[in-house]
Amino acid sequence: MDKGRKIYKTMQGKTVDMDLLRQRNELTPAVGNVKVNARGDELGSGGKIVKKREELVNEYYKNQRPAPDEIPVKRNTAQAVESKEEEWIEDEDGNFVRKENE
Repeated sequence: MDKGRKIYKTMQGKTVDMDLLRQRNELTPAVGNVKVNARGDELGSGGKIVKKREELVNEYYKNQRPAPDEIPVKRNTAQAVESKEEEWIEDEDGNFVRKENE
C-alpha cells in the first residue's frame, strides 16, 4: 500500500480507494450546469474537451492584474497613543466614548 493513497473502510467493512476512484472518473462530466469534467477541463458539445484545465489556469493567471506596490507608512506611535488618550474616555459602563468639549 502506498503512503499517499487514501484508502477508507466503510461501515460494512468494504475498502474504498479514493485516489483510484478519482482517477477512474477523471474524464466523467461533472454534475451541474457548468460544462466541465471532474478534472476541470472545459467541455464542448458531445462531451469533447475544448480547453484543458492547465490552459484555463494559465489563462486565468495571465489575465490577473498585478498587486499594487505597497508603500510603508511611518507614523509616530507615541503621538498616536497620546492623541487617543486625549480624545477618548471610559464611561461608567466600561465603554469608551469621545471626550466632550468643555
